Amino acid sequence: MQAMSSSDEADPTRLPRPELRRLQNRRLRRVVRHAYENVDFYRETFDEHGLTPDDIESVEDLSKLPFTTKEDFRDNYPTGMFAVEMDDVVRIHASSGTTGKPKIVGYTRDDLAIWRDVMARGFRGAGLTSDDSLQNAYSYGLFTGGLGFHDGATAMGMAVVPTGGGNTQRQVEMLADLESDAICLTPSYALYLAEVADDMGYDPADLPLSVILYGAEPCTEPMRNEIETKFDALAVENYGLSEIIGPGVAVECSEQAGMHIWEDHFYPEVIDPDTGDPVAEGEEGELVLTTLTKDALPVLRYRTGDLTTLDSETCECGRTCVRMDGVTGRADDLLIVRGVNFYPSEVESVVLEFDEVAPHYRIDLRRDDSLDRLDLTVELVEDFDGSIADLERRIRKRLSDVLGFTPDEIDLVDAGSIERTAVGKVRRVYDHR
Repeated sequence: MQAMSSSDEADPTRLPRPELRRLQNRRLRRVVRHAYENVDFYRETFDEHGLTPDDIESVEDLSKLPFTTKEDFRDNYPTGMFAVEMDDVVRIHASSGTTGKPKIVGYTRDDLAIWRDVMARGFRGAGLTSDDSLQNAYSYGLFTGGLGFHDGATAMGMAVVPTGGGNTQRQVEMLADLESDAICLTPSYALYLAEVADDMGYDPADLPLSVILYGAEPCTEPMRNEIETKFDALAVENYGLSEIIGPGVAVECSEQAGMHIWEDHFYPEVIDPDTGDPVAEGEEGELVLTTLTKDALPVLRYRTGDLTTLDSETCECGRTCVRMDGVTGRADDLLIVRGVNFYPSEVESVVLEFDEVAPHYRIDLRRDDSLDRLDLTVELVEDFDGSIADLERRIRKRLSDVLGFTPDEIDLVDAGSIERTAVGKVRRVYDHR
């Protein structure tokens, strides 16, 4: 397939929506034919539904196609979804594979160029320039985070400090000694880093950071506010997934008004996770993505499992790409306890409305006889000196008012009591059933 570089148009992030749509349609027709001609899975899918590439002329025709799912990746493990020969693949990454076989993803040289470009867009949107330095606290290896951020920053001309995940005291020392302007990491690790810095005698707010780029796990507004307050820095959210490209699918600009999906490369839909039908703009549903420029691994209508909303209004920064809200949960993370449906992030949002608690919690699900029970553990702030009984009562009432249920037990514990994670994605829910 002819290389589909981001240079097809000048600054596609600011194109008028009609022009952007024409660009999307042109690229979609190209990638659909590429997938059909080079991926057995897609050719068989088209044939089963009586379709040919000629039936997909615009993004409005995407609904004719079935969804691609994570099971399809696993069924075609390891490289059955690739559309190029291995001689043309220059890098391999993979998902964590925590629930089965990992999803293997490949990149051509052109794919890596696109990845670097979309990452650089995010850095620029956050106000960073080639004069800045980035400390990369994401793990390097098969996980896409480390090298994704590294390559994008390098392409921009930024100085990269590749600390990787863990070794938190060294992270703090590097931030202080090298005066890094920005850091990228998970939000839970950002909070842990602040705690370790404080224990080492550093005030996190005095560290030279001006921008914190976080992602790889959900983060509520109270949690983001806590990160910004502790470091006295701007915190912007990044979104991505290995199957699509890695980090760089969407990122907030300094306006912090939603993450810009780079629609010239990734076409988004939001569907009802139960019916698969599209939902109205602004209504929450499951994000579905189609790659428009991927060479090694074209993906059509991939169900991400992530719940969000879309907003196509032009951002104050002038970018016209649609913005997605922060992921509120995953379609497969829905908890059902005694007939009440909710997502862990909803519990977090309610609890963190209270200034008396810290942004650290865990949910434990158990089954006593035939009944489900939910226990909630939340840390208090370090200087808490109020009534625990009164705070528990107010949290219970708020959960009942907002979510229509209350935990069987709420345990308010001292600061630092809940186990921390130094690397990777934090675990919030423990299902013992």
